[in-house]
Amino acid sequence: MDKCLRQLETFVARGNDGKTYSVRCYEHLGRISALSAAQDQWEPLGVAEYKLADGRPLHECEDGSFVVAGEGLELRRQSH
Repeated sequence: MDKCLRQLETFVARGNDGKTYSVRCYEHLGRISALSAAQDQWEPLGVAEYKLADGRPLHECEDGSFVVAGEGLELRRQSH
């Protein structure tokens, strides 16, 4: 199965270092083969992924915060 990412949203989060970061949420899609190659469909796979704008992956914690693995950087979504 072919897979790709589709960006769902972008939001601002504040780090425990006091800086603000742009966070992007993506959903994983899988291609469903159609009768014709021109009619390929992509379906959501039920998996979301969060990354900083610079591409570093984030882990979502149960309390809604995010952590940059191996860096000790914790982020919290900023309300509008």
